[in-house]
Amino acid sequence: MRRIMPALLALLSCTSLAQASEAVRFVSCPIYRDTDAGRKSGCWLADERETGRRFDITQSATKPDWSMAVLVEGRIADRQDNACGATVLEPVRVSILSDHACTRALIPAEGFPGRRFVLPARNIRPLYAPDPVPPPPYVATLFPIPFDFGRDFVVYQQSDQMLVNAATYAKAAGGKVTVTGYAETEPLHLSGQTLAEPADLAKRRAEMALLWLVSLGVPAERVRLEWRLNPSPLADPAFDGLTETSRRRVDIRVEP
Repeated sequence: MRRIMPALLALLSCTSLAQASEAVRFVSCPIYRDTDAGRKSGCWLADERETGRRFDITQSATKPDWSMAVLVEGRIADRQDNACGATVLEPVRVSILSDHACTRALIPAEGFPGRRFVLPARNIRPLYAPDPVPPPPYVATLFPIPFDFGRDFVVYQQSDQMLVNAATYAKAAGGKVTVTGYAETEPLHLSGQTLAEPADLAKRRAEMALLWLVSLGVPAERVRLEWRLNPSPLADPAFDGLTETSRRRVDIRVEP
């Protein structure tokens, strides 16, 4: 028995680690668990139809809309706190699917505490605070900017900060800036749904990034726009290891 126990514990440990690193991707109608009378501690949950598993998607920068389905893309977190009564996904991205209606679902706390709102680690400074100038030498640098599925919207406390970083570097480095927008038009089959982004979204994303760069002080004459469809996944910290989400992005390349 003493010889068996270490091997069994090792096997259980490996199984736990494998589950913790598991990636999930599905479409679901969101559920809101009201843990504290709406005081920003409630939980957003989503059920994976294929397996019946319930996931905690509260950590996503984009919050669901009760009336619309969401595309959930994430990994099972290494640490599970059970604050919301579901398996925690972190990192996780949630994209609102505006053409997929849902019936609003609200459930009580049922003894789960939820978690208090905490300002995300990715946080832009107040507008009155000067941007720190990156020191030279300046080299060709790529700034990938993530987008939610089907949208050209810049997400608060996430892609907006990335655009500020790109603009700050571009102003300091000088030279030319190439903005390339991408869209995922190849059909994606998930949870009985077929999803595909419109081809013109690649251009709209590039134009949105240009608008931000110019508003942040980058001369428009220095920026060139491009757009393409169905790029290869990109491994970059901007996507938190969720490489499939990187197909929906804008690349800002600064060449001093």
